[in-house]
Amino acid sequence: VQLQASGGGLVQAGGSLRLSCAASRSISSVNLMRWYRQTPGKQRDWVASITSSGGTYIADSVKGRFTIARDIAANTVYLQMNSLKQDDTGIYYCNAYSAPNNDWGQGTEVTVSS
Repeated sequence: VQLQASGGGLVQAGGSLRLSCAASRSISSVNLMRWYRQTPGKQRDWVASITSSGGTYIADSVKGRFTIARDIAANTVYLQMNSLKQDDTGIYYCNAYSAPNNDWGQGTEVTVSS
């Protein structure tokens, strides 16, 4: 599946952004739709997942501030990011995993200023 991430930008600390990940086909059968983020010099870290049945999982580092949701009709997954911190700065990637396929989008950049 091809993925197109969008919604990144520059935001002040404490602000909010909503990232979108548009898929080229239905996501209803994708085992896991996931968001990751990467900062320069660091590995790509997992942020959030939503399963094919709608279950959601959030990394401890963003729990209580980020939520993941999907619109199956629109083939889109969202990452709502609230109370943003400078540490949230990075490039955010969406991912679609259904073994053996593991597809990545191109990333959208988020910059949180003080």
